[in-house]
Amino acid sequence: MKTKYELEYTLNTSPNFLYSRLSTPEGLSEWFADDVNLKKGKFHFIWEGAEQEATVIQKKTNKFIRFHWEDDEELDHYFEFRIHTDELTGDVALLITDFAEEEEKDDAIDLWDTQIAELKHAIGL
Repeated sequence: MKTKYELEYTLNTSPNFLYSRLSTPEGLSEWFADDVNLKKGKFHFIWEGAEQEATVIQKKTNKFIRFHWEDDEELDHYFEFRIHTDELTGDVALLITDFAEEEEKDDAIDLWDTQIAELKHAIGL
């Protein structure tokens, strides 16, 4: 059974700029997948020839976007990118919510760490 987990990464960039990297095929293909296409309202993520399809199930511009993998039978499972700005310091954090099997959770976190390193490189951090 998959369990929900959350990760937080501090990114020194504007919420608007960051959101464009999280919510558009062009932005996501810079760091998240080898290629990303949007067809009939569904995001098609391509990694080394393998393709996975996801639907946006919720979003609020410059705040968050939530995707559901089409091949995940659990309708309450998703992955989400949420942008949080600290009111006092102005620091921008990216909060990621995802689901993984308990024995795969460490690998999933390592993969997110790698992906976020790619994101930071893509936006010049």
